[in-house]
Amino acid sequence: MTALPVPAPDGVDLGVVAQLRDRVTAMQGGPTRLPLPTHPALAELLQLRAGGAYGVDSARLALALVAGASAAGEWVAVVGWPDLGVEAALDLGLDPARTVLVPDPGDLWLEATAALVDVVRLVVLRPRGVVDPKSASVLEARLRKRSAALVVWGDWPRCEARLSVERVRWTGAEHGEGRLRERWVRVAVRRGAAPARHADLRFPAEQGGAARLERPERAVGRVG
Repeated sequence: MTALPVPAPDGVDLGVVAQLRDRVTAMQGGPTRLPLPTHPALAELLQLRAGGAYGVDSARLALALVAGASAAGEWVAVVGWPDLGVEAALDLGLDPARTVLVPDPGDLWLEATAALVDVVRLVVLRPRGVVDPKSASVLEARLRKRSAALVVWGDWPRCEARLSVERVRWTGAEHGEGRLRERWVRVAVRRGAAPARHADLRFPAEQGGAARLERPERAVGRVG
């Protein structure tokens, strides 16, 4: 079955009609890859899309990638993360009322993740050990079928993009004294063999727990 374009009646929002057509096409296994809500601090650097797998090397990046969708009202899930920092997740905008937690799925992590992909739009997975390409392919096919996306904290055979923290600095401990207030990080996004794109982010920020730094000032107390 194929969704055919039809004229919109008077008074119908054509933008809404287009979005509905895209959703139907995605559910039918078509080529359309719907954009997913992305945290404002990362939106100019990376646009999450249904069907994609995204790798990260830090807890903050994992939470930031799902926080945008959660704040926009989407259901999300976290698998294999028993020591999840709930307070940090809430600061970034994660809605606990729309979050499913599976702290320790054991050897059934693939089955648990696949089941959640059927009912939520975005899943964070912290796999235990090495992931074989066959298991990754099975899960990626399900992501495309269900128009969901996966954020992997750890190694994954194939990722649409990989986000990593290249530099970390703290503000607040001027002249060796004072309280640490914010953490500034430089994030690199890599897609295949293309040159990395970079952005400087601030955690925590006044709104949403993360913000883009257009002109990073000098920070003291460098860590990492």
